[in-house]
Amino acid sequence: MTDHPNQVPAEFVPPSVWRNPWHFIAFGFGSGTLPKAPGTWGSLVAIPFIPLWQMLPDWGYWLLLGVSMLFGFWLCGKVATDLRVHDHEGIVWDEIVGMWITLWLVPEGWQWLLAGFLMFRFFDILKPWPIRWVDRHVHGGVGIMLDDILAGVFAWLGMQVLVWAVA
Repeated sequence: MTDHPNQVPAEFVPPSVWRNPWHFIAFGFGSGTLPKAPGTWGSLVAIPFIPLWQMLPDWGYWLLLGVSMLFGFWLCGKVATDLRVHDHEGIVWDEIVGMWITLWLVPEGWQWLLAGFLMFRFFDILKPWPIRWVDRHVHGGVGIMLDDILAGVFAWLGMQVLVWAVA
């Protein structure tokens, strides 16, 4: 089942994912082609990058987030247009960036990665206001990205409270 009337189920894997590098990236390096819970798989794909991003200075990680978001607006819009659908469930670049947002300024360690993953998936699936409104009313590449950016911000705030409470 899909959230949008023009959304194509992830079970339909366009062959272009394996031929077109932009489609491959948008589909989370292939993780979005998995038939069950592509957003969860895309979120998991983000995790191995986190230790690398945590080696950057805080401003470098922040800059990487900005570039990843701007790139995502273009990438998700392009791939959605190429596929002629609003938001194919297999497009998971937005989940990857949402996870990267969630884990900015979070301590290193697998416990923090797990907590961030669970917190991001909670907000991405539940979609509290204004995330659900954005998901339904903002279209194109910005719309595809923005609900996951907001879920990432909500999860980031939750993680910052958790870091503060544990420290």
